[in-house]
Amino acid sequence: MVTRRTDRQRPRLLTAAHNRGGPDSGERLRIVFFGTPSFAVPTLERLLDSTHAVVGIVTQPDRARGRGQKVTLAPVKALAVAREVPILQPERLSQADFAAAFASLRADLAVVAAYGKILPEWLLGAPRLGTINVHASLLPKYRGAAPIHRAIMAGETATGVTIMRIVKALDAGPMLARVVTSIGPDETSVEVERHLAALGADLLLESVGGLIRGGLTETPQNDSEATFAGRLTREDGLVDWTRPVRAVHDQVRGLHPWPHAFTFLDSARFILHRTRVGDHEPLASPGMVVHRGSSGLAVVCGDRRLLDVLEIQAEGRRVMPAHAFLAGYALEPGRRFR
Repeated sequence: MVTRRTDRQRPRLLTAAHNRGGPDSGERLRIVFFGTPSFAVPTLERLLDSTHAVVGIVTQPDRARGRGQKVTLAPVKALAVAREVPILQPERLSQADFAAAFASLRADLAVVAAYGKILPEWLLGAPRLGTINVHASLLPKYRGAAPIHRAIMAGETATGVTIMRIVKALDAGPMLARVVTSIGPDETSVEVERHLAALGADLLLESVGGLIRGGLTETPQNDSEATFAGRLTREDGLVDWTRPVRAVHDQVRGLHPWPHAFTFLDSARFILHRTRVGDHEPLASPGMVVHRGSSGLAVVCGDRRLLDVLEIQAEGRRVMPAHAFLAGYALEPGRRFR
């Protein structure tokens, strides 16, 4: 397995040969791509611009999205339509017509990036070179559906992307390559995801070249070190003000842009969008508002440190900077969030 580290401030430059799909990639593969959300788009773009042939794209069926529940194209499908690549959208991968359609594509390799469904065992070994995945964590840590969010919520200072061969067990296959990068103390999950998506696209293309040349070592994961990153739910967002300020701050940024951290004042629900770690306040108790005014809003956490709230939203209202929110909301020092 190849491991690289990258500097967030000094992105790696790609050569022209690399941009074409790798300097020694040689063989032109027929690739079927599985993906759905925006995280998968950079990887798909790199494959489409490479010397390889993306012969089909498998993405989830169209769903109603957003507050208006309108049916819109997911990011991967939108790119597939724009680039005129054949699209498959099975409700279930066990459908006989999907199996026949997939076989007709004669794939040398299947590439998965945030597809959102577990692939059946028959599919994993169907392509000549198997099926590989772009996973947004440093495996074996954070196996599962929400690795970026869970890593930030846990206070991790580093993360990365692992290219792994998919096996029947969840995210447990041997690792082909990975890249390590830092997580900034105030970065949200959407910002980290954007960075990892770009890194994963580069690493995937390098790994495809390595598979062709036979130069990649497949390293088994140490299952004893595995952690699970389960799907997010709205319940993950409820703030416990008795926790340390860093833990609450990590919860807020890890759950942005969804499902968001939230708290209550009396019976009203408030969503926390942006926060930062503030100063000590030894004389107040957790959840208490100790400052409001032109500079913003601060709430005491369990370690008697302040969480500065920078952006907040009353349920059903728009997101506002804290100083603007306070100009129209009677929230006096001494009130308590719960």
